[in-house]
Amino acid sequence: MRRAYRRESARVGGSWHAVVTVAGADGLPVTAVDERADVVVAAASVNKLGIACALLDKIDKGTLALDRTVDLTPDLVIVGSGLYHLQTVWGERLTLANVLTTMLVASDNTAVRLCGLVCTGTEVNTYLAGLGLAHTRVEPLAADPRRMYLGTTTAREIHTLLYRLADGTLLSPAATGFLLDLLRSPGGNHDGVRHTMSSAERAATAIKHGADENARHEVGVMFDVAGTPRIVFSLLAELPGHGQNFGATNPLVQARARLGRRMRDLVGLLSAPPTGPIDQNHPDQPAGRPDQPEG
Repeated sequence: MRRAYRRESARVGGSWHAVVTVAGADGLPVTAVDERADVVVAAASVNKLGIACALLDKIDKGTLALDRTVDLTPDLVIVGSGLYHLQTVWGERLTLANVLTTMLVASDNTAVRLCGLVCTGTEVNTYLAGLGLAHTRVEPLAADPRRMYLGTTTAREIHTLLYRLADGTLLSPAATGFLLDLLRSPGGNHDGVRHTMSSAERAATAIKHGADENARHEVGVMFDVAGTPRIVFSLLAELPGHGQNFGATNPLVQARARLGRRMRDLVGLLSAPPTGPIDQNHPDQPAGRPDQPEG
């Protein structure tokens, strides 16, 4: 995993910030990648995860419910990623379950404003601070704290959030299952790590992507066939000169697709019984003994 990451990040260039952990047969995580993981960067849409977790925490505490409704009024609609802005007319009453689904599956920007009606940016930041995250913050608007910019994060902190979500220590079992189902949805982004996966492999890979100017981020969790989280990854990167390309041909997105295929194959190896000796000539197999650390 480490060799594959080094190869792809060097091949594409740009500025990378990453953490990748791999859980072996004993379930304990081993850090395979840790590069510039504490540098604070613009989070883009990956911070929609923090917003969703803060809102679901309020639901767990009983102050909100998934069937609580909010009004989708024209003044809340904002262009960019998502679905709501495409309607041309608005006036629905939407459940929070609908809002969270649209925010995470379609990365809808209007959904952030809808979340802010019941969970302000200040509340989101208080929740994140309570988790011990020092740099993962949204940016509430001074004129209206119900609205927020998506703010900042670090590769390590967003990895921590995902790791706790995957191991069930972040939210209630019901909220955890709901959120992970959204992140594993086949309707989510397929251009990055899930690009060259089968439908079954995509359904076992929970992701959230974020794109803003030169940044192309993707974070997530890969599960094995038994539903055990095996890989937690946080890949945040910027590459100048490609800011207007939000498609699969962006070099950063192509690099993530190759890394995603490699990670998925590794999950398969971790899930399967050994069938023979390790191939020492495989391009991703470290030289020397398998337990020999790289220099």
